[in-house]
Amino acid sequence: MTDELQTIIDLIRYGASRFNAAGLTFGHSYDNALDEATQLVLHALHLPHDLSPIYGQSRVTLAEKEDVLRLFLRRIEERVPAAYLTGEAWFAGLSFKTDPRALVPRSPIAELITSGFQPWIGDRDVRRALDLCTGSGCIAIATAHYHPHWQVDAVDISDDALALAAENKERLHAENVRLVKSDLFADLQGEHYDLIVTNPPYVTNAETDALPQEYSYEPELGLRAGDDGLDLALRILRDAPLHLTEDGVLICEVGEAERALSRLLPELPLAWVEFKVGQMGVFVVECRDLVTYHGRIRQLADARSARSSTSAAAPAPSVSAAPASTSAGLF
Repeated sequence: MTDELQTIIDLIRYGASRFNAAGLTFGHSYDNALDEATQLVLHALHLPHDLSPIYGQSRVTLAEKEDVLRLFLRRIEERVPAAYLTGEAWFAGLSFKTDPRALVPRSPIAELITSGFQPWIGDRDVRRALDLCTGSGCIAIATAHYHPHWQVDAVDISDDALALAAENKERLHAENVRLVKSDLFADLQGEHYDLIVTNPPYVTNAETDALPQEYSYEPELGLRAGDDGLDLALRILRDAPLHLTEDGVLICEVGEAERALSRLLPELPLAWVEFKVGQMGVFVVECRDLVTYHGRIRQLADARSARSSTSAAAPAPSVSAAPASTSAGLF
């Protein structure tokens, strides 16, 4: 059947057809069979990911075709995400090493990074930024790349994720990135930022249990976030004012948990970002608003921590205890 496959475009079309027929799930950097087939073909042929379509009619050798078909077979039989098969994922125009130590980079926050976080940071003088739950380091490193004068901290609780982030830091020469191991803000005492960006776990327990096989290759630590997907997001909202400057901004991705968050905190003024493809569960909130509604946020976050038998979070300090160098003047 494959004898008739002779060109790059033949292989891409064949792969996409096979992937659709096999009922594969997409969502790791690419959201459709055609793009994943293209990614795998170009990787196997050692060609750039942005190869011009003019080369689509280029003929492949028998050995090259066999390399491509082997990748197709693994994608179908093992349900491994294409990015893990290639070991590479593109995020904000940069190539990141990717493997099962961290989630495949795919956050819509990439669009915010390449747009300079505008209009959300306006004319603020950002000097320090934090990427909380950094995983592979993609948000921190991309932010540092496009803003070389910022100092960016990349924080994660996972040693495996931080090891991968370190490799990506070296890969992309991100000298202005500092890697820190911490359970959210727990080990960031005394650290303050003008901008905090975070893509924490936000998949509900039920959704995590029902995820397709492709997601089983990713660390569950980066996905599962309680019955409504907000276990970590509420802790972040509670503790962020202690680490934001007075004029600081928090940008947080919660995906499908957006509705649950809006129900829990209808009074909190969250600005939901409209991306080129629409709204994707990313909000922006000012430090001053987190301070104003801190009592209610703390009540929700503390009650949840108390209910969770697996939570290792220590009792959070009151925001009124914030040092004078942060937003304490707002309390």
